[in-house]
Amino acid sequence: MSDSTDSFRDEVLAELGEDRLAEIADLAGTDPAGARALVDGSVAELSGNLREAAAEPGSAADVQAAVDEAASAEAPLQGVAGFGGLAAGGLLAGVLGRLAKPAADAVARRTGLPPATARRAVDLLVPVVLAVLTRRAAAKKGGGLGGLLDGGTK
Repeated sequence: MSDSTDSFRDEVLAELGEDRLAEIADLAGTDPAGARALVDGSVAELSGNLREAAAEPGSAADVQAAVDEAASAEAPLQGVAGFGGLAAGGLLAGVLGRLAKPAADAVARRTGLPPATARRAVDLLVPVVLAVLTRRAAAKKGGGLGGLLDGGTK
Protein backbone atom coordinates (compact mmCIF):
# COMPACT_ATOMS: atom_id res chain seq x y z
CA MET A 1 0.00 0.00 0.00
CA SER A 2 1.12 3.53 -0.63
CA ASP A 3 1.60 6.01 2.18
CA SER A 4 -1.56 7.86 1.14
CA THR A 5 -3.63 4.67 1.16
CA ASP A 6 -2.13 3.83 4.55
CA SER A 7 -3.20 7.28 5.73
CA PHE A 8 -6.81 6.63 4.70
CA ARG A 9 -6.79 3.22 6.37
CA ASP A 10 -5.20 4.67 9.51
CA GLU A 11 -7.83 7.40 9.64
CA VAL A 12 -10.58 4.78 9.34
CA LEU A 13 -8.97 2.73 12.13
CA ALA A 14 -8.72 5.82 14.36
CA GLU A 15 -12.36 6.70 13.68
CA LEU A 16 -13.37 3.10 14.34
CA GLY A 17 -11.79 3.09 17.78
CA GLU A 18 -10.74 0.20 19.96
CA ASP A 19 -14.28 -0.72 21.08
CA ARG A 20 -15.59 -1.15 17.53
CA LEU A 21 -12.37 -2.93 16.55
CA ALA A 22 -12.95 -5.36 19.46
CA GLU A 23 -16.51 -5.85 18.19
CA ILE A 24 -15.17 -6.79 14.77
CA ALA A 25 -12.63 -9.14 16.38
CA ASP A 26 -15.41 -10.87 18.32
CA LEU A 27 -17.59 -11.08 15.23
CA ALA A 28 -14.79 -12.65 13.17
CA GLY A 29 -13.56 -14.86 15.99
CA THR A 30 -10.09 -13.35 15.92
CA ASP A 31 -7.74 -11.19 17.95
CA PRO A 32 -7.16 -7.43 17.55
CA ALA A 33 -4.40 -8.03 14.99
CA GLY A 34 -6.76 -10.20 12.94
CA ALA A 35 -9.47 -7.56 13.21
CA ARG A 36 -7.03 -4.90 11.97
CA ALA A 37 -6.17 -7.12 9.01
CA LEU A 38 -9.88 -7.58 8.31
CA VAL A 39 -10.44 -3.82 8.47
CA ASP A 40 -7.41 -3.27 6.25
CA GLY A 41 -8.74 -5.65 3.59
CA SER A 42 -12.26 -4.27 3.85
CA VAL A 43 -11.13 -0.66 3.49
CA ALA A 44 -8.98 -1.65 0.50
CA GLU A 45 -11.94 -3.41 -1.14
CA LEU A 46 -14.36 -0.55 -0.48
CA SER A 47 -11.97 2.11 -1.76
CA GLY A 48 -11.03 -0.04 -4.77
CA ASN A 49 -14.70 -0.63 -5.61
CA LEU A 50 -15.35 3.09 -5.21
CA ARG A 51 -12.52 3.90 -7.63
CA GLU A 52 -13.88 1.34 -10.12
CA ALA A 53 -17.38 2.83 -9.85
CA ALA A 54 -15.91 6.28 -10.50
CA ALA A 55 -14.21 4.97 -13.65
CA GLU A 56 -17.28 3.23 -15.11
CA PRO A 57 -19.44 5.33 -17.44
CA GLY A 58 -22.67 4.01 -15.90
CA SER A 59 -21.79 5.05 -12.36
CA ALA A 60 -19.17 7.80 -12.68
CA ALA A 61 -21.73 10.61 -12.56
CA ASP A 62 -23.29 9.17 -9.38
CA VAL A 63 -19.91 8.93 -7.67
CA GLN A 64 -18.94 12.47 -8.70
CA ALA A 65 -22.30 13.84 -7.51
CA ALA A 66 -21.79 12.05 -4.17
CA VAL A 67 -18.29 13.50 -3.77
CA ASP A 68 -19.54 16.98 -4.73
CA GLU A 69 -22.39 16.73 -2.22
CA ALA A 70 -19.99 15.62 0.54
CA ALA A 71 -17.62 18.48 -0.32
CA SER A 72 -20.45 21.00 -0.03
CA ALA A 73 -21.33 19.91 3.51
CA GLU A 74 -21.59 22.81 5.95
CA ALA A 75 -19.43 21.16 8.62
CA PRO A 76 -17.41 17.96 8.61
CA LEU A 77 -18.84 15.06 10.53
CA GLN A 78 -17.31 14.52 13.95
CA GLY A 79 -17.20 10.86 14.84
CA VAL A 80 -19.52 8.02 14.03
CA ALA A 81 -21.62 8.67 17.15
CA GLY A 82 -22.57 12.14 15.91
CA PHE A 83 -23.16 10.90 12.42
CA GLY A 84 -26.75 9.70 12.61
CA GLY A 85 -26.43 6.58 10.46
CA LEU A 86 -26.40 5.92 6.73
CA ALA A 87 -29.86 7.41 6.20
CA ALA A 88 -28.40 10.83 6.93
CA GLY A 89 -25.34 10.28 4.74
CA GLY A 90 -26.72 11.49 1.43
CA LEU A 91 -25.54 10.29 -1.94
CA LEU A 92 -22.18 9.03 -0.71
CA ALA A 93 -23.92 6.74 1.78
CA GLY A 94 -25.97 5.29 -1.07
CA VAL A 95 -22.91 4.70 -3.22
CA LEU A 96 -21.02 3.02 -0.36
CA GLY A 97 -24.08 0.99 0.53
CA ARG A 98 -24.23 -0.44 -3.00
CA LEU A 99 -20.52 -1.31 -2.89
CA ALA A 100 -20.60 -2.97 0.53
CA LYS A 101 -21.85 -6.41 -0.54
CA PRO A 102 -19.33 -6.92 -3.37
CA ALA A 103 -16.55 -5.72 -1.05
CA ALA A 104 -17.68 -8.12 1.69
CA ASP A 105 -17.89 -11.01 -0.76
CA ALA A 106 -14.31 -10.34 -1.88
CA VAL A 107 -13.16 -10.15 1.75
CA ALA A 108 -14.91 -13.46 2.50
CA ARG A 109 -13.20 -15.16 -0.46
CA ARG A 110 -9.79 -13.79 0.52
CA THR A 111 -10.02 -14.48 4.25
CA GLY A 112 -12.11 -17.64 4.32
CA LEU A 113 -14.64 -15.98 6.63
CA PRO A 114 -18.26 -16.99 6.15
CA PRO A 115 -19.87 -14.49 3.75
CA ALA A 116 -22.43 -13.40 6.37
CA THR A 117 -19.63 -12.60 8.84
CA ALA A 118 -17.68 -10.62 6.25
CA ARG A 119 -20.85 -8.71 5.31
CA ARG A 120 -21.51 -7.82 8.94
CA ALA A 121 -17.92 -6.62 9.38
CA VAL A 122 -18.11 -4.47 6.24
CA ASP A 123 -21.52 -3.17 7.33
CA LEU A 124 -19.89 -2.01 10.59
CA LEU A 125 -17.19 -0.23 8.58
CA VAL A 126 -19.34 1.56 6.01
CA PRO A 127 -20.50 4.38 8.34
CA VAL A 128 -16.91 4.84 9.51
CA VAL A 129 -15.58 5.04 5.94
CA LEU A 130 -18.45 7.42 5.13
CA ALA A 131 -17.57 9.66 8.08
CA VAL A 132 -13.90 9.80 7.07
CA LEU A 133 -14.67 10.50 3.40
CA THR A 134 -17.24 13.16 4.27
CA ARG A 135 -14.88 14.89 6.69
CA ARG A 136 -12.10 14.82 4.08
CA ALA A 137 -14.44 16.11 1.34
CA ALA A 138 -15.73 18.97 3.50
CA ALA A 139 -12.19 19.94 4.51
CA LYS A 140 -10.93 19.80 0.93
CA LYS A 141 -13.94 21.59 -0.65
CA GLY A 142 -13.45 20.22 -4.11
CA GLY A 143 -11.34 17.80 -6.06
CA GLY A 144 -12.05 14.29 -7.06
CA LEU A 145 -12.41 10.97 -5.41
CA GLY A 146 -8.70 10.20 -5.71
CA GLY A 147 -7.85 13.16 -3.48
CA LEU A 148 -10.28 11.93 -0.83
CA LEU A 149 -8.99 8.36 -0.83
CA ASP A 150 -5.38 9.42 -1.11
CA GLY A 151 -5.49 12.12 1.52
CA GLY A 152 -5.21 14.83 -1.07
CA THR A 153 -1.74 13.81 -2.16
CA LYS A 154 -2.61 13.30 -5.81
